[in-house]
Amino acid sequence: MLKSRFCALWAGAAVAIVSTVPAAPSAADTCAPSTTCATTVTFTVIADDGLEITVPDGPVAIGSGPPGTQISGPLGAVTVSDERAALSATWTATVWGTAFTTGGGTGSETVPTTAVSYWSGPATATTGTGTFVPGQPDAADAEVLDVPYTAFSKTTGSGDNSATWDPTIVIDIPAQAVAGTYTGTISHSVA
Repeated sequence: MLKSRFCALWAGAAVAIVSTVPAAPSAADTCAPSTTCATTVTFTVIADDGLEITVPDGPVAIGSGPPGTQISGPLGAVTVSDERAALSATWTATVWGTAFTTGGGTGSETVPTTAVSYWSGPATATTGTGTFVPGQPDAADAEVLDVPYTAFSKTTGSGDNSATWDPTIVIDIPAQAVAGTYTGTISHSVA
């Protein structure tokens, strides 16, 4: 009888001792001596923003000339900023134009889009990795803006990047054009 009471007391004490040992953290790793004990660490890279294009504020005056001549001038800096932090950070910037008009916009007061050309020239600045490709590297590659064309593109690379170029606008003034200040638009988009 005494022995069974002693055993019962001893078992109760053992339970009390076991129940006072603090539990180990659930994420803890236990390793034997002379072995590697690793902890997994994570972090997150976030995209600052998206893909956007910035164009010069207008109006931009590119020059003057008499009927039947050609004028040209810089549009100003155009910049694509890609902050998508993408694995495949490629994009294409597109350009197109409208007719230019003065006065009432009659035939003699209009320079059609077929007389308006654009060439991007090379990049004036880039950031990030990859291949940046001008749509029209020099004046000989100028495109008539009666339909949309590629102004600039990025064909390879990853992560954040940007490209800036300073395109030239070329106007073939029709022989029948009348005197006046002509206004039109050059538009860019990026995707």
